[in-house]
Amino acid sequence: MRCAPALLGHTPPTDLIMGGKSRSSKRPTKAAPRKRSKFRRADGRVLVIALAMVVAWSWIGVKLFQIQVVQAAEFSEQALDQRLTTQEFAPYRGTIFDRSGHQMALTIQGTTVWANPRLVENPSLTAHLVGASLGIDEAPLAEKLASDKSFVFVKRQLEAEQVEGLRSLELPGIFFEAEPKRVYPNGALAAQAVGFVGIDGSGIEGLEYSYDEELSGVAGYLIDERDPYGRPIPQGFQQSVPPVPGADLLTTMDMSIQFMAEQACLDTIERTDALGCSMVVLDPKTGEILAMAVLPSFDPGDFNSYDESTWQNSTVRNLYEPGSTQKLVTVAAAIEEKAVSFDTEMVVPYSIEVAGRKIEDFGDYREPLRLTVADIVTRSSNVGTIMIGQKLGDAKLREYLHAFGYGQPTGVDFAGEATGVANVDPDCGSCTASAAIGYSVSVTPLQMASVYATIANNGTWIQPHVVRYIDRGDGDPEAFVPDSRRIVSADTAFIMQTMLQNVVDNGTGKAAAIGDYTVGGKTGTTLKYLSGGGYSEDHIASFIGMAPMSDPQLVIAVVVDRPINGYTGGAAAAPAFGEVMEKALHHLGVEPDA
Repeated sequence: MRCAPALLGHTPPTDLIMGGKSRSSKRPTKAAPRKRSKFRRADGRVLVIALAMVVAWSWIGVKLFQIQVVQAAEFSEQALDQRLTTQEFAPYRGTIFDRSGHQMALTIQGTTVWANPRLVENPSLTAHLVGASLGIDEAPLAEKLASDKSFVFVKRQLEAEQVEGLRSLELPGIFFEAEPKRVYPNGALAAQAVGFVGIDGSGIEGLEYSYDEELSGVAGYLIDERDPYGRPIPQGFQQSVPPVPGADLLTTMDMSIQFMAEQACLDTIERTDALGCSMVVLDPKTGEILAMAVLPSFDPGDFNSYDESTWQNSTVRNLYEPGSTQKLVTVAAAIEEKAVSFDTEMVVPYSIEVAGRKIEDFGDYREPLRLTVADIVTRSSNVGTIMIGQKLGDAKLREYLHAFGYGQPTGVDFAGEATGVANVDPDCGSCTASAAIGYSVSVTPLQMASVYATIANNGTWIQPHVVRYIDRGDGDPEAFVPDSRRIVSADTAFIMQTMLQNVVDNGTGKAAAIGDYTVGGKTGTTLKYLSGGGYSEDHIASFIGMAPMSDPQLVIAVVVDRPINGYTGGAAAAPAFGEVMEKALHHLGVEPDA
């Protein structure tokens, strides 16, 4: 018989005695520990959750404290910034005057039409009404007005009468704002000299560009609070600074003489069937430019309707080879250096060979001529001038080209002035000979006017300029003080004046003569240089001179581009010179001396 081990020396379990399970089948002494473990785990989870919530709420509290207390001012400022709008008010741009006080460019009160699309009730209808009133294509305007923006331009810088009809419609979402508008009362007259501004009021060409900083002034502004629809918030933040107007320019230009010059250029183009004409009128004693005519021209108030080539001031930017007008420098240098004198005689052949290149004269002679230096200038002899240059020497000729301003800017107060070319290669052989007669170098019309002004001013060069004063409204206008330098002696200048008068009285410049005044000058006729090298069959005709010869008051340079009917300087350019010189001298009250 098997005996249960549990019976050995132990009290039997209750369930065995009772023959089955008792009501309390689980032993309390062993179950209690398991129940306490579960409670402990639950209490731990609650504790972790509670701790996490405390941390989270503490973090939120800290952030709220940081936002509402520590960074309250910063966030308040950011919120304000989101409601602030800045409107900039353009200053009135300074006025440009001619020497007599006539307005050449000024600013008037214009009106800009803009829209807040969020306030436009019917974009299609509004676009139709606005387009019909202002002459705007309504399809793109309707697209603008249907956007979610709070500001779009409709049309800027209109004059008062252009918006009267639209104002009367009182269309929701359409607004009108004052904006300065630049106007040019003389239209195309002196357009390249005056220049123009863009839609933002910044100078693009001419004096408007060169003196943009002085003319512009300082913008003002208004900062105010607005709601999401762009409407000002009553009692909201507001700060404003008024604009400071720009300085005025008093120029050296004379609009009456400018008109004479442009009319003469127009007549020249029509008479010769030329491509263009440029003219500079210069006071040799002061360097003041009285006129700068460039044709074809354009209207600066509507510059986008014209080809950009018409915007350029060719008197300071277009380069050409001066031809025979350059002979003045060669001869003046030789006289100054005492290589020749006024009446030095030379035997001048019809042609001359320099470094293997044959250069011919023009005219109906073939046998050598005995000519004085004065005769050579009067006849405009190429061979004779080259011979004078040889007596001077290559190095000295290059030195005087530089002294007279070749290859360097005149310093005129126009941005983008071309410098020209005067670096004659000493190893070229024939290049110095070519330079002596106005080839192998390039100049602008203003540079050549400045060269002749030096002779007219008894050998002293004065820096050409267009602005006399800058007036900032402080009662102390800033005057332009030109540079000056002596280039040749007064004696040399007088000899050259005499020779130039002979050219007009007895030589190639007879068409420049005028009735009331003695005139001196020089003709020039050259082939047009091609950018790729060589020459075309087209010509550049020029005449540069001065008057009256008793005491020169004006120098005028005329350059005609590709004349067809009469292509020489004497035929194409000299008549325009004479016409303007006579009228201008009478206009200035200069006493006749003829």
